[in-house]
Amino acid sequence: MSPRVLLFTGKGGVGKTTAAAATATLAAERGLKTLIVSTDTAHSLADALAVEPGEIAPGLHLHQVDTQKTLERHWGDLQHYARGVLTELGLDEITSEEITVLPGAEEVIALLELREHARQGAWDVIVIDCAPTAETLRLLALPEALDWHVTRLMPVGRKLVKVVAPFVRSVARVSAPGDDVMNAAERFHRGLMEVRELLTGDSASVRLVLTPEAVVLAEARRTLTSLNLYGYRVDAVIANRVFPAGGADEWRANWVSAQARLLAEAEESFAPLPVHTVPYLPAEPVGRRALAEVGASVYGDTDPFAAPAVEPPLRLSADELTLALPGADHDDVDLARKGDELIITAGPYRRILALPAALARRKISSAVLRDGALRIRFSVGSESGSE
Repeated sequence: MSPRVLLFTGKGGVGKTTAAAATATLAAERGLKTLIVSTDTAHSLADALAVEPGEIAPGLHLHQVDTQKTLERHWGDLQHYARGVLTELGLDEITSEEITVLPGAEEVIALLELREHARQGAWDVIVIDCAPTAETLRLLALPEALDWHVTRLMPVGRKLVKVVAPFVRSVARVSAPGDDVMNAAERFHRGLMEVRELLTGDSASVRLVLTPEAVVLAEARRTLTSLNLYGYRVDAVIANRVFPAGGADEWRANWVSAQARLLAEAEESFAPLPVHTVPYLPAEPVGRRALAEVGASVYGDTDPFAAPAVEPPLRLSADELTLALPGADHDDVDLARKGDELIITAGPYRRILALPAALARRKISSAVLRDGALRIRFSVGSESGSE
């Protein structure tokens, strides 16, 4: 049985780490074996929980990524090859080591480690404290984007390497990659695709954390659209730092009024998703007890660990493909067809969807964005070319 996987993301500084830590602490207090990890290189989780990584309470385990060790395990053959080539070109060993550290490696490794933790079957709940939204969207889009390139290039690459290897050695005087390097790339790709399957599966969902501010709310709306574009379901929104209405002086009353308007706007924007609120606390919640109280306050009588009630963003029927794009505007959405692929753009983000065989042979008869969903209908008859 897959663990319940919860990802928390939001604009930097809105309190996503606190929301993630509070949720994980609450899960452990309810008797669920809980793992909390972070894809954010800031490593704020240990600070929020006021502990070192490890088993920090009965049933609650905090994991911090050891990038170098895990990178060697997942990417070792490729990294060794790249270091060797750079050394052959005359760079010293230390410089070669530094150059071959992957940009964004820590976040990617956190995803691969997540897959391993899920496979163990030791956890009821896995909570992921993600990086701020822009980095999270790039990271979550990576597995499918890599899949598109690897599926098309890897077979060609293997054949090409066999042909040019002798020339690379004799002319460029560097080593050509062997089967071990190509196999390492395929394992890396396969691992990321398994991560994607886990995070888009029926047991996983994203929770958006925001504060009731106009700029933050606008970004959260765009994030919801983008997450849906990539196939990740969002099941709740958490509004943090909400001023209590009672006993407010004139200064705070103005804030209460402004926040109330924005919260009403958020309720409308994210409906039917629940919008949970966290009051503006007199002090930052640090430590398990304070975080558990926040968690209980956030979710009230609801079960935050139940299976997500929302449908997956992408749905297929015999003659229609439906992709939920809540908040998307007609002017920001574009659709193109190239062979058996659909290229869907929403704002600055793009997804290339490989159509199933039953639909790939058919032409698009209509495409309509209505009520937060892009509905693409396919006619009877074969596809004769790109549209």
